[in-house]
Amino acid sequence: MIPRLFSFFPVLILLLLLLPGAAIRRPGPPPAERPHCCPAAGASPDWGFFAHRRINRLAVLSLPPEMMVFFKKNIDWISDHAVDADMRRYAATWEAPRHYIDLDEYGQPPFDSLPRTLTEALLRYADVWGVSAAGDTILLFGGERPEPHTPEEPWRAYFRRYVTPQFTDPEKQLQADTLRVFLQRNGLEAPALQAAFFRESLSAHGILPWHLQKMQRDITDAFRRRDSKRLLRLCADMGHYIGDAHVPLHTTSNYNGQKTGQTGIHGFWESRIPELFADEQYDYFTGKPLHVQRTTDYFWGMVLSSNSMVDSVLDIERALRLRFPPDRQMCPDMRNGVVFIAPCRDFAAAYQQALDGMVERRMRAAIHAVASAWYTAWVDAGQPDLSQMDPLLATEEDRKEAEALQTIYGQGKILGRPEEH
Repeated sequence: MIPRLFSFFPVLILLLLLLPGAAIRRPGPPPAERPHCCPAAGASPDWGFFAHRRINRLAVLSLPPEMMVFFKKNIDWISDHAVDADMRRYAATWEAPRHYIDLDEYGQPPFDSLPRTLTEALLRYADVWGVSAAGDTILLFGGERPEPHTPEEPWRAYFRRYVTPQFTDPEKQLQADTLRVFLQRNGLEAPALQAAFFRESLSAHGILPWHLQKMQRDITDAFRRRDSKRLLRLCADMGHYIGDAHVPLHTTSNYNGQKTGQTGIHGFWESRIPELFADEQYDYFTGKPLHVQRTTDYFWGMVLSSNSMVDSVLDIERALRLRFPPDRQMCPDMRNGVVFIAPCRDFAAAYQQALDGMVERRMRAAIHAVASAWYTAWVDAGQPDLSQMDPLLATEEDRKEAEALQTIYGQGKILGRPEEH
């Protein structure tokens, strides 16, 4: 009996460490010095893999029968791949800006001067350059712009056709000959060019609502083509980006509380809270999806609504920390068999209560918005018959691609703006 008793001691100590409010707890440094949330390696980013998968799964279950015949049999795939967009942040520099927009970098709400479409935004926040035969760099469009900026229609057409489609090109290259012909046809100075490119400042502050517009067009096209593989991939990603658009901290440059001494609040709000309480407390009933007439306004409404909650997210957490002793704010816990430090369960419960159901409401709104975006694309594509769509069969190439992405994600080297979750 004695050997067995001693072998139980390590387990007992671990259990005591994991209990909120347990008597055995290492004292931490003062709140100003202690990291607010220190997840284990591989911890889920953004809404948390849990919430993103849940949003996509429940969006499928709210679709009408005509869509359910295809989406229901692929529900596991579309749920599992709801996190691919986050994993790509570890593989491509262009991915990160798709997940957020720092609205506070563009003035004050309601941000009426911020263009609602990507082309119009590029016309204001992008410059077109050429490289002459002598190697000189020449500014052809942009520079200092008067407010409000009203570019001539030919430039708008040029941007729509040539600049906007090249937005994700890392080099932002343009066709020099095409640009020179455009300049000549519109009576503008047209020097001989050996190269052309554009530079934009939108990516530095995120492009989430503009990217949602592109995704909506792409999904509609995939429905028209009845391309099951492309459709499911786009729908899985769309679910992810819409989920992000419903997170207040995805709409501010103070995205992790780093400007207000609240580092770690990002993961606290969008990962820790739903992981602890969603299954037991949240009501997921959202009703039927709606057909959205003006998708641009719809997507902007998401981020503007989220942004209106930023102050509450930060102020409530700050006030709560003044009420809770430091040793009751951060506690050991376990995820996937790994012990890590996270906001204590009773501290998280108090934050959840003080937020008055905000996380639940945003998660429920995200589910309804995802289903509505898919449904709108299907209706706008002519309501094609989905019952005969080819099943999604993973090829060897698909498996290798998934394994490569998983490997890169596992290395933990995020590209673009770092965020602590």
